[in-house]
Amino acid sequence: MGILGTIINALAIQNALEKNIIPTRVLTSIPIPAVCESYIRRRAINHLEKNIVVIFAAGTGNPYFTTDTAAALRASEISANVILKAIKIDGVYSDDPKKNKKSYQI
Repeated sequence: MGILGTIINALAIQNALEKNIIPTRVLTSIPIPAVCESYIRRRAINHLEKNIVVIFAAGTGNPYFTTDTAAALRASEISANVILKAIKIDGVYSDDPKKNKKSYQI
């Protein structure tokens, strides 16, 4: 369910960007051709060369890898200059702040 949630979120981001006339493509590791494209490295690079924003979703398609790991991997594969992470948190922590009161924002 979490991986499908990342796809839904990516489509929502795509919708918001395209309402502002910013061309985008959602690429996923899980084939869902009705709503997004399958991740192929060269396809992602071609989109970027055409000034199209690429949104990655659905992780790597492999178990035990976080979506953050997938984002870093995909960014490395396409030689991205920047990674933007859309998440609803107030910071990046050294530990789970709900479990460890001594965690701190990095």
